[in-house]
Amino acid sequence: MIFEKFLAIAIYIVVLLAIAGFSYKKRQTSSDYILGGRSMGYLLTALAAHASDMSSWLLMGYPAVIYEKGLKQSWIAIGLIFFMFLNWQFIAPAIRKATEKYNSMTLSSFFESRFQDTSGVIRILTALMLFVFYTIYISAGLTGLGLLIESIFGFNYLLGITIGICIVIPYLFIGGYVTLAWTDLFQGLFLMVVCLFVPLFVIFDKFGSFSAAVDPGKLHSGMLSLFPDFSGKTMLGVLGIMAGWGLGYFGQPHIITKFMGIKNVSEMRKAQIVGLSWQTVTLFAATLIGLIAINYYKTPLEDSQLVFVTMVGNVFPVFLATFVLCAIFAATISTVDSQILVLASSLAEDVYKRAFHKNATSKQVLLVSRLSVFFVSLLAYLIAYLKLDTIFALVSYAWSGLGATFGPILILGLFSKKTNKYGAGAGIFLGGTLAGTWPYINKIFHISIPSIIPGFCISLIAILVVSYFTQKPKLELK
Repeated sequence: MIFEKFLAIAIYIVVLLAIAGFSYKKRQTSSDYILGGRSMGYLLTALAAHASDMSSWLLMGYPAVIYEKGLKQSWIAIGLIFFMFLNWQFIAPAIRKATEKYNSMTLSSFFESRFQDTSGVIRILTALMLFVFYTIYISAGLTGLGLLIESIFGFNYLLGITIGICIVIPYLFIGGYVTLAWTDLFQGLFLMVVCLFVPLFVIFDKFGSFSAAVDPGKLHSGMLSLFPDFSGKTMLGVLGIMAGWGLGYFGQPHIITKFMGIKNVSEMRKAQIVGLSWQTVTLFAATLIGLIAINYYKTPLEDSQLVFVTMVGNVFPVFLATFVLCAIFAATISTVDSQILVLASSLAEDVYKRAFHKNATSKQVLLVSRLSVFFVSLLAYLIAYLKLDTIFALVSYAWSGLGATFGPILILGLFSKKTNKYGAGAGIFLGGTLAGTWPYINKIFHISIPSIIPGFCISLIAILVVSYFTQKPKLELK
């Protein structure tokens, strides 16, 4: 049995390494490693953007919330699809054109050029916020891998996250942006097939029909209600759930950088159609997994994060079950590696080159990027070891922090001419700080407002107000 499990995972990892080897370039510049030389086609761009979005959250965190709280939590998925549509429609083509215009490979270098900041403050602030929130985000992915390996093999959690990090690092270290794009393409397609196949198989094998699987008579009271009860403020509650996640899309560098790497802006529309179709299918399937789990499990699970893992282990033979669970590896590896690449690139470009070695060569920056991969991975590993919270909670915290920090400044930087470097710095600092501390404010005052909403709003206001009061006065002609 153990041999079959190892064999299934080994086959999957060999496929990933083969793709990494296929896409590896022996002679890479820092531009190739960080942004793929802006050479990606629309299919690669679409699947890379969306596969790097969905971590273990998709098959562990999100179905667990549906399983625990019911269909009303599906507004999270609806909000994600709606705001990702806005992201593709407005941000994607604009950021691709703007970063090429300013010859920027990272968001922070774009902000610095766009706001003409020669002090380096914006770059350092950006790198600091990326470091804080991405380290937590990456630790959430490692936590998912640790729980998965622990569940499959019965290993202890520490060994699970150790194996997880050993899976994550190798092909990222040798390949960079292009390797991630190709592996994301494969993993995105694999993930979609698994997301659809598992719930449909369980419905017809275990229950016989969809209506039996989600029979209201067998579900807990209110679990099939689409609209949450917020004491007469239902629509406000729905908008809160949608915005609490959806707003974050405007400020996720590991997704935004995928838009920057497409070869032709004219292909962005095709990438949008492919990407949103993939996202809609996978989120619908993940919602279905959570729903049918309510009837599937006769007694509550000790850890609802394992709702999908346990279900797969029960209904499929050992080898097939383990291979299917590689979908969680797919989701997690795609996200974690994209995040590590963005953060490592920022540490190399924005901290090392900007603050310590302004004349660093492309090879030196590339070396520092790769060394940063190890540093970031080690720190995230230590946080994952502490097991501070659930995957859903960790992802929510990091997602909100990144969205509040970078969403407002990216939108105004692309579409407003009235913002300046002082406003940009204030928005980055206040948005990230408030989003990062808001969970504690929620606890103190016994409220439950998503962190990104106050963080996003205060960042937006700070950028506009500070820019207004620090703008240079116009000289009057005599």
